[in-house]
Amino acid sequence: MHLNFREIATASIILFAVIDIVGSIPIIIDLRKKVGHIHSERASIIAACIMVAFLFVGEEILNLIRIDVYSFAVAGAFIIFFLAIEMILGITLYRDDEPSSASV
Repeated sequence: MHLNFREIATASIILFAVIDIVGSIPIIIDLRKKVGHIHSERASIIAACIMVAFLFVGEEILNLIRIDVYSFAVAGAFIIFFLAIEMILGITLYRDDEPSSASV
């Protein structure tokens, strides 16, 4: 397996843009008011494990269900687009369920 610095940098920049740490601060504050304590350590460890697992077996899983990477990328772009429409227009396309805990 060959790791390319350019691919790592590209993936890191894309993840930084999609996750939007600064934009998530109001969401985290609101979640903390609703639920109380946020189990950030547990959520971070589980998210890291999922990311590493999909790094090694993600393409095989997509091949198993006969979806190529480009189609998966387009589907992800549609999801991000719909979330942006929700934020910009202030409408709700997805149900907002009240969380019972602030973890995975």
